[in-house]
Amino acid sequence: MSSNNNKEEPKKPAAAPPAKPSTTKTTAPAKPATPAAAKPPAPAAPKPAAAAPPPKKEPEPPAFEKGLVDEIKKKFGDSIKTVFIRPLRIKIQVEPRDITEVATFLRDSMGFDHAESVTGTDYPKDGQIEVTYHLGSYSRDDLGAQVLSLTTRTNRDDARLPTLINVYKSVEYHERETFEMLGVYFDGHPRNERFLLPEDWADIPPLRKDFRIKGR
Repeated sequence: MSSNNNKEEPKKPAAAPPAKPSTTKTTAPAKPATPAAAKPPAPAAPKPAAAAPPPKKEPEPPAFEKGLVDEIKKKFGDSIKTVFIRPLRIKIQVEPRDITEVATFLRDSMGFDHAESVTGTDYPKDGQIEVTYHLGSYSRDDLGAQVLSLTTRTNRDDARLPTLINVYKSVEYHERETFEMLGVYFDGHPRNERFLLPEDWADIPPLRKDFRIKGR
């Protein structure tokens, strides 16, 4: 018998096809969220305007003093301006042309029988000088503590007022002082002359607001 050397060789397993590259997309890691920009704080709502305080109510003037003023105004009407009425203190203002008549009435009809003092105040912004007579009474007990200020104003550039020396003799030196220190000339006064300042005084009256001591 002839031997069969043609033996079938075992088949090799087929090689696996090469793997295809994966087509799955790699997801990129999420970027951290950018924080939103901080918003500026909203402007505060404006506070409501505070209500204006109610006007201050003037206290009622004392009855006795008001009665005195009413008596004066009954005689002279609107020619009398009431500056203030307070306990034991009254201030009224009159025009220069009326001051002698008003002072005479206060002396003869109301008992204000003497002038305690005379003062003056310079008001350069108003262009005026104010002169005030402080009147009192020795003849009426109910006026013993009262002081009535009778005041008037004159032009600063031509400061002239009628004197009250014929109504109240005691104003003689007070008016002279006002003439010397403020430059108010009192028509009818017998001695509008210097008695406090040096005889050679050549400056403006020293109680005027624009007076300056030399060297200052």
